[in-house]
Amino acid sequence: MTDIINGLDYIHHSPLRVHSNLKSSNCLVDNRWVLKLTDFGMTKNNHLKKNSVSGHLLHKDYFWTAPEVLRHESHVSRKADVYSVGIILYELVLRIQPYETTSDTPKDIIEIVKNGSCPPLRPNTSLKDPDDNTGIPVHIIALMESCWAEESDNRPEVGDIKKTIIRFNNGRKANIVDNMIVLLERYANNLEEIVDQRTSELIQERRKSDMLLKRMLPTIIADKLRRNELVVPEMFESVSIYFSDIVGFTAIATISTAIQIVDLLNDLYTIFDNIISRYDVYKVETIGDAYMVVSGLPERNGDRHITEIADMSLEILQEIKSFKIAHLPEEQCAIRIGLHTGPCAAGVVGLIMPRYCLFGDTVNMASRMETYGQACRIHISSTTAQGLQTTERYCLCERGELDVKGKGKQTTFWLLGKQD
Repeated sequence: MTDIINGLDYIHHSPLRVHSNLKSSNCLVDNRWVLKLTDFGMTKNNHLKKNSVSGHLLHKDYFWTAPEVLRHESHVSRKADVYSVGIILYELVLRIQPYETTSDTPKDIIEIVKNGSCPPLRPNTSLKDPDDNTGIPVHIIALMESCWAEESDNRPEVGDIKKTIIRFNNGRKANIVDNMIVLLERYANNLEEIVDQRTSELIQERRKSDMLLKRMLPTIIADKLRRNELVVPEMFESVSIYFSDIVGFTAIATISTAIQIVDLLNDLYTIFDNIISRYDVYKVETIGDAYMVVSGLPERNGDRHITEIADMSLEILQEIKSFKIAHLPEEQCAIRIGLHTGPCAAGVVGLIMPRYCLFGDTVNMASRMETYGQACRIHISSTTAQGLQTTERYCLCERGELDVKGKGKQTTFWLLGKQD
């Protein structure tokens, strides 16, 4: 709008004195984003006469023409150009063509404007909700209506419009480029906020993924996989392995639904998970009602793995005594626990849902200790017993020799408790 007024002001102070054909289609933007006025100083080739029949487009072309010019084309003047400015301002603010909201034909509209009416027919400025913040500002409407006043003497001079536009811009000499830069800056700021928000969401999701990965794999292994490093299988000279399962699980499963079984295992293993989080151990896996834990890998902890597994087992056994099965409150849940200490190999197996698996005779022996154990008791091998006896803090009871499948005669012990 600033460029339009500047151009019109120049024409009005030039020998041309008037534009005489100002409309939005004659306002063109050059390659430097400067709006320029064209078709000035030209007379209309088509004349509207009272009973003439003119085309639809021809009548629309006169929407920007002042009423006095419609009556007498010789009445072109600066104030007639100001009338055109009011119509263009309407288009700029509402982004619609003049008289778009009326059902009258262009020919009828031109006839009414030409002949005059009370009140004069003009484009509708009350299109938007007055409570809407995006509505037309009152001072813009006032400028519009003053420009298209019926009496030409009541219309402002171009110089006055220029001062009003400058006041609207708070004294800034704004142009299309300035407006574009403001819009781009606003868009960039909004884009930065969106990027920050998406980055924050990505960081949160990354943390969730890392947490999930570290729950599935040991932290040191998960970090290597995240860095795309090769995880080489490793041999550990001495670790302690824990196995447990639920006594009478098959009988419980027979009288329970699948959902009840899932809920039972979830409730029980949630307790186990909370307990093992306080010890230097790693939960290897759960298969059905079997629960497997190891200490001493993937990070070695000297001989401490024996006492870590023993203390954890005692706490689990103590906690299980007060555990109630939700759908069978009268049934007392009991578990068998087996422990064994020895060498073990470990490594990551698989690409999809990789698992950190243990291999070796120590795993089999720990499983046998659980299988040959008894309800609510901790059955340990002789090697685990020897490690605990060196501390002189654990209460052990020799069970005697057992013929363990695949292992032959084995002397085993019960872990009864801890002296302190």
